[in-house]
Amino acid sequence: MINFEEELKKFKPSLEVGDAEKAIYDNNAPDMTDLFYKMIDDVDMHMVKNRNN
Repeated sequence: MINFEEELKKFKPSLEVGDAEKAIYDNNAPDMTDLFYKMIDDVDMHMVKNRNN
């Protein structure tokens, strides 16, 4: 039978998990809201540009 308490004492997270966590928290990549606002701005600029022609 598995002794879960003993197994938990031996557990060490892999470096890959730690690296992934750091990359996720340190990443300033835009989320979907940022992309949506960028698309709206692009459409607005396009409409203003075409209105001036």
